[in-house]
Amino acid sequence: MIKTVLLITSLLISYFFSISHFELKINQSLVSIDSIVTIKIAAVGDLMCHSPQFNYARVNKDSFDFNPVYRFVKPLFEQADFTFGNLETVIGKKGSTYSGYPRFKSPEEYVSALAQNGFDFVCFANNHTLDQGEAGVYTTIETLNKNNLGYTGAFQSQSDRDSIRIIKLNEIRIALLAYSYGTNGSMIPKGKDYLINLIDLALIQKDILKAREIGAELVLVNYHFGNEYQRIPSEFQKAVVNKTIEFGADLITASHPHVIQPAKFFKTQNAKLDSGIVAYSLGNFISNQRNRFTDAGVILYLNLEKNLNSKQIKITSVEYLPTWVFKGRTERGNEYLILPINVDTFYQELPFLTEIYKAKIKQAKSDTDQIITYYTQNVKLYRH
Repeated sequence: MIKTVLLITSLLISYFFSISHFELKINQSLVSIDSIVTIKIAAVGDLMCHSPQFNYARVNKDSFDFNPVYRFVKPLFEQADFTFGNLETVIGKKGSTYSGYPRFKSPEEYVSALAQNGFDFVCFANNHTLDQGEAGVYTTIETLNKNNLGYTGAFQSQSDRDSIRIIKLNEIRIALLAYSYGTNGSMIPKGKDYLINLIDLALIQKDILKAREIGAELVLVNYHFGNEYQRIPSEFQKAVVNKTIEFGADLITASHPHVIQPAKFFKTQNAKLDSGIVAYSLGNFISNQRNRFTDAGVILYLNLEKNLNSKQIKITSVEYLPTWVFKGRTERGNEYLILPINVDTFYQELPFLTEIYKAKIKQAKSDTDQIITYYTQNVKLYRH
């Protein structure tokens, strides 16, 4: 995985937050010698940290190691040009009293593990963003910056919020936007609406238009919405998505239900792509939720290409790789592990998986196959 590098695209006035937008440039040196360039984007759902997770990761009193969680999926992120997910926890300072549900506060090492295992970017607009108030937003963003992880959806200032995030992947400029349905009742301080993007259709339309004005060829919108544990999108989700398409979005990803919901292609309006895609919920990528459907997630791969002569961009394929979260004892001790379960022979050979675990994995894979393709068969299972 080639790490993202943050480039400031306007004069360095007041350093970071005075700019109108910024770009993350990736793979610029990999432009094909012919007229076609390609990119692969990997998207995952909720990145949670319940208290059993940080207790399993604890090395000593205030030191943690979350890296083992990703040891089986890190190579799969390295095949993508850009990887992002929904950061559904707040980061606390060293020495904090950490907590899980319902008011998340996680160690700094949670973020450093994301950076070290292939993530380039996180969406930070969700119902737990304000779990630790305004200070929690600032600490989380400081930790993301420290680890060179891009972010959107929650911000440190109004100018930060108004700075549209644009990534440049192999000559394709993509804007990333993120919004949440709410904050679990946590109050946004007066005059500081910039702390989190809520689903406000007027704001979303304005942001999409601004992204186009500053040169975004594609617009990807990530939502945190829907009814928890429901495997079919709600009418609210559908209505918001339809308006987002009308505003000109090309790609839409989402989370919050903690279970996978279907993906669907759509005919775009006022967008660059002729056909776009919405993934209504990518499920839990890592959490302590252990029930059927909540212990499963996906890595969604979006494969795109651009003709450098005609400037036309299109989706060449959409693939998904089902994942399952293991919680138990391995040869290394107690672990959480994200396991790719697209190939049966892989998990059949893991010695720590009992027959009960294997049965759950088989069920999760079958469930995922059925749910993700509910609307379309054109989303294919990813074969590694």
